Amino acid sequence: MEISIVILNWNGKFWLEKFLPNVISNSKETQVYVIDNASTDDSVIYLNENFPNIITIKNSENLGFAGGYNQGLKNIPGEIFCLLNSDVEVTENWLQPIIKLFLKDKNISAIQPKILDYNRRDYFEFAGAGGGLIDNLGFPYCRGRIFEEIEKDDGQYNDETEIFWASG
Repeated sequence: MEISIVILNWNGKFWLEKFLPNVISNSKETQVYVIDNASTDDSVIYLNENFPNIITIKNSENLGFAGGYNQGLKNIPGEIFCLLNSDVEVTENWLQPIIKLFLKDKNISAIQPKILDYNRRDYFEFAGAGGGLIDNLGFPYCRGRIFEEIEKDDGQYNDETEIFWASG
């Protein structure tokens, strides 16, 4: 199963410098693509000079988050697209469980792993936590976050479960 890692960038040279080497070193079997949304901060020059194996797709204007991804994805092959924010640090073998799950169930459209806080690595990240759900009254919430309280990751969400939305 072919998986393509796709990172949307707009003036994110700082984040690319900080996190892209980690993504590449932990994704050796996978092609990494960067869709650039008309950056003006030398992001594309940095990518071309430092990462010749990355394929950079340049949008002629900033199309926003969804528009940038949609335009760029038209030019990227693959059975699975892993949309990864540019400020994400991944772990060793991070892709294997994702691929395994897609192979197990062909009806899956999206997968979100647990997202942990970069500065407090044993706590969930506020925005994504452990996946988005809707309660029986129609209120959205994330596993790992109750209102403004962020939970410590003690393995309580190590299960596979359906979620209503995925964050990146």
